[in-house]
Amino acid sequence: MTIVVGYSPSGQGAAALKAAARYARRTGEGLIIASHQYRDRDKGLSAASEDEVLAALAETGSELPEVTVHSCPDRDIGEFVLAVAEEAAASLVVIGLRRKPPIGKLNLGAGARRVVLGAQCPVLAVKDDPRLPA
Repeated sequence: MTIVVGYSPSGQGAAALKAAARYARRTGEGLIIASHQYRDRDKGLSAASEDEVLAALAETGSELPEVTVHSCPDRDIGEFVLAVAEEAAASLVVIGLRRKPPIGKLNLGAGARRVVLGAQCPVLAVKDDPRLPA
């Protein structure tokens, strides 16, 4: 089986990557990283390259035998993560969530909502890492 994690270089992406790597080590499953689009100040809409994603994974201190990176800078985040999860027959999808003010705690973002409601497997949603830039 395989774990799919939605990733962008942000606090949410770092938290999701860390949680997915920890779970993959514990279960011995492979890890597929769905590097989705984000808004870069210099490049506009972009997705982290495979080298950038693997460097971020190395920063978590994780050495995993099976890691695959899928990038897609021009597709809806939720649709992309769900497509990767379906293609891989994922056993788990891991996504990161932004911290919300108290009044917005019950409101998920559009991409997160699509993944949570559309995934055919369990979804682990983790809070962002506030020590990293958004």
